[in-house]
Amino acid sequence: MSTFDLNTGATAPLADEVDLADLPVDGALPPGLDGVLVRNGPNPLRGRFEGNDVLSWWPQPAMLHAIAFHGGRATGYRNRWARTRIWAREYDPQAEAGLPETNPNVNVLRHAGEVLALAEGGAPLAMTPALDFLGASRRHPGLAGGMTAHPKADPETGELMSFRAHWERPWLRYGVTGAGGQPRVDQAIELPGPSMMHDMAITARYSILLDLNVAYDFSMLSRGYRMPLRWHDERQSRLGVIPRHGGPVRWFEVAPCFIQHVVNAYDRDASTLVLDVVRYPEYLRLSREGAGFEDSPLGTLWRYEIDLDEGGVTERALDDAGIELPRINEARTGRAYRYCYAVEQPNNREMRGVVRYDLETGARQQYAVPPGDQNSEPVFVPRPGARDEDDGWVLVCVYRQTSDTSDVVVLDARDLTAGPLATVRLPRRIPAGFHGAWLPREAGGK
Repeated sequence: MSTFDLNTGATAPLADEVDLADLPVDGALPPGLDGVLVRNGPNPLRGRFEGNDVLSWWPQPAMLHAIAFHGGRATGYRNRWARTRIWAREYDPQAEAGLPETNPNVNVLRHAGEVLALAEGGAPLAMTPALDFLGASRRHPGLAGGMTAHPKADPETGELMSFRAHWERPWLRYGVTGAGGQPRVDQAIELPGPSMMHDMAITARYSILLDLNVAYDFSMLSRGYRMPLRWHDERQSRLGVIPRHGGPVRWFEVAPCFIQHVVNAYDRDASTLVLDVVRYPEYLRLSREGAGFEDSPLGTLWRYEIDLDEGGVTERALDDAGIELPRINEARTGRAYRYCYAVEQPNNREMRGVVRYDLETGARQQYAVPPGDQNSEPVFVPRPGARDEDDGWVLVCVYRQTSDTSDVVVLDARDLTAGPLATVRLPRRIPAGFHGAWLPREAGGK
């Protein structure tokens, strides 16, 4: 695995928290852009990473960033470390006992009227769009034991599907939370051993779980590895299909792989499920010398078609370009869809550029980012009142190497090639992180 200096460039952490108002804008922000873009990611409490690979990056404490939009203006920026016990041990030991023991550094979700920062397997942390932290979730009691950072919300029923993968038995639990936050399903699922599961998919009728070739190897801890995860040739990759509200899991074998992020899934007909993902043919393979990892191949857009009647899966690449961090119009989650937006990944060291896929015609559009600069995932924001799937904007945070600052670029989701409609200029950087969310302004200005 490539090593690089996490303390310079796009990944360099911040050492402070600030509040900025009335950010400068080039171009014209759409008046319909009314809400907050929130970004999440790892940022060591002392502002410096120890180590130089992804396993040194992933587990660091959560820092969130919020850029607010209203009335055609970028009204402010704020960054805060998540207020957890990890933060309190460094900055406020007296508050430690009253804070959650979790590290929600991966994602952000609004569900049942509550905004949650999400951890990899840990409990969510309640917060406001302005990054005021409220402690453990009050509206989601069934999630207190932890869950994936990539649950899936059904845009029609409001239900939230999730899982918890753990290194202790039970190795996997599947859950459904009602639209109001109440627990509805909590089902243990038997596995042959603990597996690294980061994402999942839903359709209108089913949930799809991913049991693949990356799993735990606890002997790695005694050899100096911070996280005991690696590729296992002996494992069989498979997709698990479970009825939405629980029941027997059907497992479907697929070619060896690892899937970090799902694009979407849907029911093509009564017997066929379509699952689109970013697929890696290998990931986290230990080097033959046992000191570090080999470079992983880049992930590509891939499609699985699961035949429930025949019990088989067909799989194929939809493109051969390296991509990651795919996003869609989330109103199409679990339903047939046409458009996908993703980060272009020209190599293992860079996330640079945005690509738009038209999965109906096969057409691609690209927004290029200059060499040296890097960008976050593209977040789709629907235009208020929009009826078409791609009627809206794509928001991307772009790190500028020459100035060591970040911009928020606003693109027309229908035409990335036209370039930015507007660019919000920040006087500081937003470090490369994981995921984010658009939180529309709610009634009352929240």
